[in-house]
Amino acid sequence: MEGSTAPQPNASAALEPEDFYFDGPNLVFTAAYHLKRGVCCGSGCRHCPYPLEKLSENSDGQP
Repeated sequence: MEGSTAPQPNASAALEPEDFYFDGPNLVFTAAYHLKRGVCCGSGCRHCPYPLEKLSENSDGQP
């Protein structure tokens, strides 16, 4: 995404089976993936292990 300031995970790191699952056509990242990433992106991810107060200021507060 152009202009995005959210840190990106290591592009060379392969996803492991514990990192994601599919919910219909959607790829859903697990808490294990988010912990490996190391930071909250502020998008309100379904399995984000980081406290809500760490959401970025870009977030509108919606889950």
